[in-house]
Amino acid sequence: MAEVQAIKKLDTINLISHLLEVRYSKQMADIWNIGLNLALRISDLLSIKFSDLQQDRLVIQETKTGKLANIKLNAKVIKAIQDIQVNHPDHIYLFQSYRNPQAKYSKAKPLTRRAVTKAFRIVGEELKVALGTHSMRKTRGYHLYQKTKDIGRVMKMLRHGSEGVTLRYIGIEQEDVDNDFINLEI
Repeated sequence: MAEVQAIKKLDTINLISHLLEVRYSKQMADIWNIGLNLALRISDLLSIKFSDLQQDRLVIQETKTGKLANIKLNAKVIKAIQDIQVNHPDHIYLFQSYRNPQAKYSKAKPLTRRAVTKAFRIVGEELKVALGTHSMRKTRGYHLYQKTKDIGRVMKMLRHGSEGVTLRYIGIEQEDVDNDFINLEI
């Protein structure tokens, strides 16, 4: 699997959302937009059921780590979820597969990781960025770090155990550290 990046420019984040909607579907853009705000791994994001949502919180057990993710939903996510519920009141999964004609006659399933990976990769190629399903999680971590410079908060949000892992994960490079030294004069 190719290494993907955090998307550092807000204009690019918005353009990715637009291109996913235009080239694929509103549902694919919703995955990007909600995924940016929840910072979950793609397997956990796609497996969200409406029953996992409790008022303004999402409570799930992460598949990879077994850790409990108890996430307060922001206004953007709440609105997106409400729109999905209005348009698909019979869905069990937040990102339920329904375009495939066979989906109508089989047990409800979420979209596949493979479908999302392909859409993200193709949009990434168009924009010449290493875009993948993990880019959502990395992007949220990167922007939280840029806003707060608090690696502990980023670690907690991503449920990481090491500062070094988190810094590498969100794409903080020597150039960023050098700029911090240049821009912060005391």
